[in-house]
Amino acid sequence: MEQGPIVVVLHSDSVPDAERMDRVAGRATLRYTEAPGLADALPGAEVLFVYDFRTRALPGAWHAADRLRWVHMGSTGVDPAMFPELRASDVVVTNTRGVFDAAIAEYVLGQILGFAKDLSGSLLLQQRHEWRHRENERVAGATALIVGTGSIGRHIARLLRAAGMSVRAVGRRARASDPDFGEIATDLHAELARADYVVAIAPLTDQTRNMFDAAAFAAMKPHARFVNVGRGELVVTDDLVAALRTGSIAAAALDVVDPEPLPADHPLWELPNVRITPHNSGDFIGWRTEIVDVFAENFDNWIAGRPLDNVVDKRLGYVPG
Repeated sequence: MEQGPIVVVLHSDSVPDAERMDRVAGRATLRYTEAPGLADALPGAEVLFVYDFRTRALPGAWHAADRLRWVHMGSTGVDPAMFPELRASDVVVTNTRGVFDAAIAEYVLGQILGFAKDLSGSLLLQQRHEWRHRENERVAGATALIVGTGSIGRHIARLLRAAGMSVRAVGRRARASDPDFGEIATDLHAELARADYVVAIAPLTDQTRNMFDAAAFAAMKPHARFVNVGRGELVVTDDLVAALRTGSIAAAALDVVDPEPLPADHPLWELPNVRITPHNSGDFIGWRTEIVDVFAENFDNWIAGRPLDNVVDKRLGYVPG
Protein backbone atom coordinates (compact mmCIF):
# COMPACT_ATOMS: atom_id res chain seq x y z
CA MET A 1 0.00 0.00 0.00
CA GLU A 2 1.33 3.43 -0.93
CA GLN A 3 2.21 5.76 1.92
CA GLY A 4 3.45 9.32 1.92
CA PRO A 5 4.68 11.11 -1.19
CA ILE A 6 5.73 9.05 -4.19
CA VAL A 7 9.47 9.18 -4.86
CA VAL A 8 10.75 7.81 -8.17
CA VAL A 9 14.33 6.53 -8.11
CA LEU A 10 15.84 6.44 -11.59
CA HIS A 11 18.74 3.99 -11.65
CA SER A 12 20.74 1.92 -14.11
CA ASP A 13 22.01 -1.59 -13.38
CA SER A 14 23.29 -0.23 -10.04
CA VAL A 15 20.57 0.31 -7.41
CA PRO A 16 20.93 2.67 -4.41
CA ASP A 17 21.93 1.02 -1.16
CA ALA A 18 18.70 -0.20 0.46
CA GLU A 19 19.88 0.47 4.01
CA ARG A 20 20.70 4.08 3.17
CA MET A 21 17.34 4.50 1.40
CA ASP A 22 15.52 3.33 4.54
CA ARG A 23 15.63 6.94 5.76
CA VAL A 24 13.32 7.78 2.86
CA ALA A 25 11.37 4.52 2.58
CA GLY A 26 9.73 4.90 5.98
CA ARG A 27 8.08 8.17 4.96
CA ALA A 28 7.46 7.73 1.24
CA THR A 29 6.46 5.27 -1.45
CA LEU A 30 9.51 4.41 -3.51
CA ARG A 31 9.23 3.52 -7.18
CA TYR A 32 12.46 2.15 -8.62
CA THR A 33 12.84 2.27 -12.37
CA GLU A 34 15.40 2.20 -15.14
CA ALA A 35 15.22 4.60 -18.06
CA PRO A 36 12.76 2.64 -20.26
CA GLY A 37 10.16 2.63 -17.46
CA LEU A 38 10.52 6.24 -16.34
CA ALA A 39 7.38 7.54 -18.07
CA ASP A 40 5.33 4.78 -16.45
CA ALA A 41 6.78 5.53 -13.01
CA LEU A 42 6.33 9.31 -12.98
CA PRO A 43 2.51 9.77 -12.78
CA GLY A 44 1.60 10.88 -9.27
CA ALA A 45 5.23 11.25 -8.17
CA GLU A 46 6.29 14.40 -6.33
CA VAL A 47 10.01 13.66 -6.15
CA LEU A 48 12.49 12.24 -8.67
CA PHE A 49 15.91 11.07 -7.49
CA VAL A 50 18.13 10.74 -10.56
CA TYR A 51 20.58 8.20 -9.18
CA ASP A 52 21.63 7.32 -12.73
CA PHE A 53 22.91 10.81 -13.35
CA ARG A 54 24.34 10.00 -16.78
CA THR A 55 20.89 9.22 -18.14
CA ARG A 56 19.28 11.24 -20.91
CA ALA A 57 15.82 9.78 -20.29
CA LEU A 58 14.14 12.67 -18.48
CA PRO A 59 13.14 14.89 -21.45
CA GLY A 60 11.41 12.00 -23.20
CA ALA A 61 9.42 11.08 -20.08
CA TRP A 62 8.61 14.62 -18.97
CA HIS A 63 5.05 14.48 -20.35
CA ALA A 64 4.22 11.96 -17.60
CA ALA A 65 5.38 14.21 -14.73
CA ASP A 66 1.94 15.38 -13.59
CA ARG A 67 2.69 16.13 -9.90
CA LEU A 68 6.47 16.51 -9.81
CA ARG A 69 7.79 19.17 -7.44
CA TRP A 70 11.46 18.30 -6.96
CA VAL A 71 14.22 16.66 -9.02
CA HIS A 72 17.43 15.70 -7.25
CA MET A 73 20.45 14.92 -9.43
CA GLY A 74 22.96 12.44 -8.01
CA SER A 75 25.80 14.47 -9.52
CA THR A 76 27.28 17.96 -9.52
CA GLY A 77 26.58 18.62 -13.19
CA VAL A 78 22.88 19.01 -13.96
CA ASP A 79 22.96 19.47 -17.74
CA PRO A 80 20.79 16.35 -18.38
CA ALA A 81 17.98 18.14 -16.52
CA MET A 82 18.35 21.53 -18.18
CA PHE A 83 15.88 21.05 -21.01
CA PRO A 84 13.36 23.80 -21.81
CA GLU A 85 10.24 22.19 -20.30
CA LEU A 86 11.86 21.58 -16.91
CA ARG A 87 13.47 25.01 -16.89
CA ALA A 88 10.11 26.66 -17.55
CA SER A 89 8.36 24.65 -14.83
CA ASP A 90 8.06 25.27 -11.09
CA VAL A 91 9.95 22.06 -10.34
CA VAL A 92 12.96 22.62 -8.06
CA VAL A 93 16.25 21.02 -9.11
CA THR A 94 19.00 20.19 -6.61
CA ASN A 95 22.37 18.48 -7.04
CA THR A 96 24.94 16.50 -5.07
CA ARG A 97 27.40 19.32 -4.67
CA GLY A 98 30.43 18.57 -2.51
CA VAL A 99 30.66 14.78 -2.70
CA PHE A 100 33.14 14.61 -5.56
CA ASP A 101 35.18 17.76 -4.89
CA ALA A 102 38.20 16.30 -3.07
CA ALA A 103 38.49 13.22 -5.28
CA ILE A 104 38.46 15.26 -8.50
CA ALA A 105 41.01 17.69 -7.06
CA GLU A 106 43.31 14.76 -6.24
CA TYR A 107 42.88 13.44 -9.77
CA VAL A 108 43.87 16.80 -11.26
CA LEU A 109 46.97 17.04 -9.08
CA GLY A 110 47.85 13.45 -9.98
CA GLN A 111 47.62 14.16 -13.70
CA ILE A 112 49.70 17.31 -13.37
CA LEU A 113 52.37 15.42 -11.42
CA GLY A 114 52.21 12.63 -14.00
CA PHE A 115 52.96 15.09 -16.78
CA ALA A 116 55.71 16.91 -14.88
CA LYS A 117 57.45 13.70 -13.83
CA ASP A 118 56.67 11.86 -17.10
CA LEU A 119 55.37 8.84 -15.21
CA SER A 120 53.90 7.28 -18.35
CA GLY A 121 57.29 7.58 -20.05
CA SER A 122 58.94 5.88 -17.10
CA LEU A 123 56.42 3.05 -17.27
CA LEU A 124 57.12 2.60 -20.98
CA LEU A 125 60.86 2.41 -20.36
CA GLN A 126 60.26 -0.07 -17.55
CA GLN A 127 58.22 -2.27 -19.86
CA ARG A 128 61.13 -2.17 -22.31
CA HIS A 129 63.62 -3.03 -19.52
CA GLU A 130 65.46 0.16 -20.44
CA TRP A 131 67.43 2.16 -17.83
CA ARG A 132 67.57 5.74 -19.10
CA HIS A 133 68.35 8.69 -16.85
CA ARG A 134 66.15 11.71 -17.50
CA GLU A 135 65.36 15.02 -15.86
CA ASN A 136 61.85 16.03 -14.82
CA GLU A 137 59.92 19.22 -14.23
CA ARG A 138 58.94 20.95 -11.00
CA VAL A 139 55.30 21.78 -10.49
CA ALA A 140 56.13 24.37 -7.83
CA GLY A 141 56.13 27.75 -9.53
CA ALA A 142 54.12 26.61 -12.55
CA THR A 143 50.89 28.46 -13.34
CA ALA A 144 47.56 26.65 -13.37
CA LEU A 145 44.46 28.23 -14.86
CA ILE A 146 41.19 26.81 -13.52
CA VAL A 147 38.22 27.43 -15.79
CA GLY A 148 35.19 27.19 -13.54
CA THR A 149 34.94 28.67 -10.07
CA GLY A 150 32.48 26.35 -8.33
CA SER A 151 33.17 24.16 -5.32
CA ILE A 152 35.20 21.59 -7.27
CA GLY A 153 37.32 24.33 -8.80
CA ARG A 154 37.99 25.71 -5.33
CA HIS A 155 39.16 22.32 -4.06
CA ILE A 156 41.45 22.00 -7.07
CA ALA A 157 42.86 25.47 -6.45
CA ARG A 158 43.62 24.73 -2.80
CA LEU A 159 45.40 21.49 -3.61
CA LEU A 160 47.46 22.98 -6.43
CA ARG A 161 48.45 25.90 -4.22
CA ALA A 162 49.55 23.43 -1.55
CA ALA A 163 51.84 21.87 -4.18
CA GLY A 164 53.44 25.27 -4.76
CA MET A 165 51.66 26.19 -7.97
CA SER A 166 50.49 29.65 -8.90
CA VAL A 167 46.72 29.57 -9.46
CA ARG A 168 44.41 31.81 -11.44
CA ALA A 169 40.83 31.31 -12.59
CA VAL A 170 38.29 32.27 -15.22
CA GLY A 171 34.67 32.74 -14.21
CA ARG A 172 31.55 34.74 -14.98
CA ARG A 173 32.49 37.66 -12.74
CA ALA A 174 35.93 39.19 -12.25
CA ARG A 175 37.39 39.37 -8.76
CA ALA A 176 40.73 40.88 -7.85
CA SER A 177 41.41 39.04 -4.61
CA ASP A 178 39.91 35.61 -4.01
CA PRO A 179 41.09 33.39 -1.14
CA ASP A 180 41.37 30.28 -3.33
CA PHE A 181 41.91 31.48 -6.88
CA GLY A 182 43.85 34.65 -6.27
CA GLU A 183 42.49 36.52 -9.28
CA ILE A 184 39.36 35.57 -11.17
CA ALA A 185 39.28 36.92 -14.72
CA THR A 186 36.68 36.77 -17.47
CA ASP A 187 38.84 36.87 -20.62
CA LEU A 188 39.53 33.19 -21.30
CA HIS A 189 41.95 33.58 -24.19
CA ALA A 190 44.06 36.18 -22.41
CA GLU A 191 44.40 33.88 -19.40
CA LEU A 192 45.15 30.80 -21.52
CA ALA A 193 48.26 32.53 -22.82
CA ARG A 194 49.66 32.74 -19.27
CA ALA A 195 49.09 29.16 -18.12
CA ASP A 196 51.32 26.10 -17.99
CA TYR A 197 48.36 23.90 -17.06
CA VAL A 198 44.73 24.52 -17.97
CA VAL A 199 42.03 22.75 -15.94
CA ALA A 200 38.48 22.71 -17.31
CA ILE A 201 35.82 22.24 -14.63
CA ALA A 202 33.11 24.65 -15.83
CA PRO A 203 29.49 23.46 -15.85
CA LEU A 204 28.03 22.68 -19.26
CA THR A 205 25.75 25.53 -20.30
CA ASP A 206 24.88 27.29 -23.53
CA GLN A 207 27.69 29.73 -22.76
CA THR A 208 30.39 27.15 -22.03
CA ARG A 209 29.63 24.56 -24.72
CA ASN A 210 32.57 24.36 -27.19
CA MET A 211 34.50 27.06 -25.31
CA PHE A 212 37.74 25.18 -25.94
CA ASP A 213 37.96 25.42 -29.70
CA ALA A 214 40.79 25.96 -32.21
CA ALA A 215 41.16 29.60 -31.16
CA ALA A 216 41.41 28.66 -27.49
CA PHE A 217 44.07 26.02 -28.10
CA ALA A 218 45.99 28.44 -30.34
CA ALA A 219 46.03 30.90 -27.44
CA MET A 220 47.76 28.40 -25.15
CA LYS A 221 51.51 27.98 -24.74
CA PRO A 222 53.05 25.16 -26.82
CA HIS A 223 54.27 23.47 -23.62
CA ALA A 224 50.88 23.78 -21.87
CA ARG A 225 48.92 20.73 -20.75
CA PHE A 226 45.13 20.58 -20.79
CA VAL A 227 43.13 18.69 -18.13
CA ASN A 228 39.37 18.27 -18.62
CA VAL A 229 37.33 17.11 -15.62
CA GLY A 230 34.21 19.12 -16.50
CA ARG A 231 32.23 17.92 -19.48
CA GLY A 232 33.40 16.61 -22.84
CA GLU A 233 31.13 19.08 -24.61
CA LEU A 234 33.18 21.99 -23.27
CA VAL A 235 35.64 21.03 -26.01
CA VAL A 236 35.47 20.87 -29.78
CA THR A 237 37.04 17.42 -29.96
CA ASP A 238 38.33 17.69 -33.52
CA ASP A 239 40.07 20.96 -32.63
CA LEU A 240 41.70 19.32 -29.61
CA VAL A 241 42.96 16.43 -31.74
CA ALA A 242 44.42 18.91 -34.23
CA ALA A 243 46.11 20.95 -31.49
CA LEU A 244 47.69 17.81 -30.01
CA ARG A 245 48.87 16.55 -33.39
CA THR A 246 50.42 19.84 -34.47
CA GLY A 247 52.05 20.64 -31.14
CA SER A 248 49.90 23.69 -30.52
CA ILE A 249 49.63 22.27 -26.99
CA ALA A 250 51.88 19.66 -25.40
CA ALA A 251 49.44 17.13 -23.93
CA ALA A 252 45.98 16.49 -22.50
CA ALA A 253 44.48 14.46 -19.66
CA LEU A 254 40.82 13.75 -20.38
CA ASP A 255 38.42 12.29 -17.86
CA VAL A 256 35.50 13.46 -19.97
CA VAL A 257 35.24 13.45 -23.74
CA ASP A 258 32.75 14.09 -26.50
CA PRO A 259 31.39 11.59 -27.39
CA GLU A 260 31.13 9.27 -24.40
CA PRO A 261 31.96 6.48 -24.34
CA LEU A 262 34.84 7.21 -26.69
CA PRO A 263 34.61 4.95 -29.77
CA ALA A 264 37.39 2.37 -30.03
CA ASP A 265 38.56 3.81 -33.36
CA HIS A 266 38.70 7.45 -32.20
CA PRO A 267 42.05 9.17 -32.89
CA LEU A 268 42.39 10.34 -29.28
CA TRP A 269 43.23 6.76 -28.24
CA GLU A 270 46.31 6.69 -30.47
CA LEU A 271 47.87 10.03 -29.55
CA PRO A 272 50.94 9.48 -27.35
CA ASN A 273 50.45 12.80 -25.55
CA VAL A 274 46.93 12.00 -24.31
CA ARG A 275 45.86 10.38 -21.05
CA ILE A 276 42.27 9.09 -21.02
CA THR A 277 40.16 7.89 -18.09
CA PRO A 278 36.48 6.81 -18.36
CA HIS A 279 34.72 9.67 -16.54
CA ASN A 280 35.72 8.33 -13.13
CA SER A 281 37.88 11.08 -11.62
CA GLY A 282 35.39 11.58 -8.79
CA ASP A 283 34.44 7.94 -8.29
CA PHE A 284 36.24 7.12 -5.06
CA ILE A 285 35.40 3.98 -3.09
CA GLY A 286 32.09 4.70 -1.33
CA TRP A 287 30.83 7.48 -3.61
CA ARG A 288 27.54 5.72 -4.37
CA THR A 289 26.72 5.56 -0.67
CA GLU A 290 27.50 9.23 -0.21
CA ILE A 291 25.23 10.43 -3.00
CA VAL A 292 22.35 8.48 -1.44
CA ASP A 293 23.11 10.10 1.91
CA VAL A 294 23.02 13.57 0.34
CA PHE A 295 19.61 12.84 -1.18
CA ALA A 296 18.29 11.41 2.11
CA GLU A 297 19.44 14.48 4.03
CA ASN A 298 17.75 16.75 1.53
CA PHE A 299 14.62 14.61 1.73
CA ASP A 300 14.63 15.30 5.48
CA ASN A 301 14.55 19.00 4.61
CA TRP A 302 11.75 18.52 2.08
CA ILE A 303 9.52 16.55 4.45
CA ALA A 304 10.10 19.07 7.24
CA GLY A 305 9.33 22.04 4.99
CA ARG A 306 12.85 23.43 5.33
CA PRO A 307 14.75 25.01 2.42
CA LEU A 308 16.49 22.45 0.25
CA ASP A 309 20.28 22.36 -0.01
CA ASN A 310 22.11 22.86 -3.31
CA VAL A 311 19.25 24.42 -5.25
CA VAL A 312 20.16 24.90 -8.91
CA ASP A 313 19.54 28.23 -10.61
CA LYS A 314 17.81 26.84 -13.69
CA ARG A 315 18.59 29.99 -15.64
CA LEU A 316 22.32 29.56 -15.03
CA GLY A 317 22.39 25.75 -15.03
CA TYR A 318 24.25 25.28 -11.74
CA VAL A 319 24.17 26.07 -8.02
CA PRO A 320 25.32 29.67 -7.61
CA GLY A 321 28.43 30.02 -5.48
